Amino acid sequence: MSLENVHFKATYNFLGLPEEDSRYEDAKAVIIPVPYDSTTSYRAGTREGPQAILTASRQVELFDLDLGCEPLTSGVHTFPELETDTSGPEGTVKNVEKAFKAVFSANKLPVMLGGEHSITSGAVKAAKAKYKKSLSVLQLDAHSDMRDEYENTIYNHACVMRRVYDLAPVTQVGIRNTCKDEIEFFKKVKHDGIIWASQMADPKNNWIERVLSRLSDDVYITIDLDALDPSIMPAVGTPEPGGMLWYQTLELLTKVIDKKNVIGFDVVELCPIPGNIASDFLAAKLVFKMLGRIFKKNGWISK
Repeated sequence: MSLENVHFKATYNFLGLPEEDSRYEDAKAVIIPVPYDSTTSYRAGTREGPQAILTASRQVELFDLDLGCEPLTSGVHTFPELETDTSGPEGTVKNVEKAFKAVFSANKLPVMLGGEHSITSGAVKAAKAKYKKSLSVLQLDAHSDMRDEYENTIYNHACVMRRVYDLAPVTQVGIRNTCKDEIEFFKKVKHDGIIWASQMADPKNNWIERVLSRLSDDVYITIDLDALDPSIMPAVGTPEPGGMLWYQTLELLTKVIDKKNVIGFDVVELCPIPGNIASDFLAAKLVFKMLGRIFKKNGWISK
């Protein structure tokens, strides 16, 4: 029997784009799902994050009210889930690095869906190989993640930004929890690239301009979803009160995308809560908004 008259739902990828509009060879951006959470230290489950984001993304309307168009009807390819390495976090980080290098070599924009935050160091290492001294990193997070080692590994999610700091200048936004050892490290290296969440609450504090002034021309953005306030993003492994809100976050990201060359980004640490689809949808919409803005700026919108 022929399948000619059988109707199927859209492809199971980011936004549910038809196969003919999401081929790798035609893509400007590539979604890389990494279902990994082996070093989480509080509530596990971030390995389910990528699938939850992809599922929620199929309900995102393709029309962007801010841009006044449908920026992502084509040009976005979704990889299958990256295979993780159960021998330890270092193996998975290296797999991420290889995937990013392949995407960079094809002159496409890599977008990683986590998974725990440890995977970001592999992405930045690949970015550093391509962009060298022009690269800087913007981190949105509740935690500074600057421990040198945690639970007997330097690749723990609590150490990820220390590994990134070794590669490129880091600007941290939304931080509201750190440990004594990290504070001592900041003093030792004279690290002044932190926008504390308490500073962001002051309307007189021009913190976005400070962020922009610190970033280089080529920027990689890493977003730990616990940067957002638990009132709008409860589905994370380590929620912290006093976080960023939706429009505040979009304002920052919009200005960074418009003024800098965003060469890749990740959205990590979604830890889905059964029955709470709002968090999954927020994460999917955040990826949509960022990609749409990047496509608009770079002239990648084809329809």
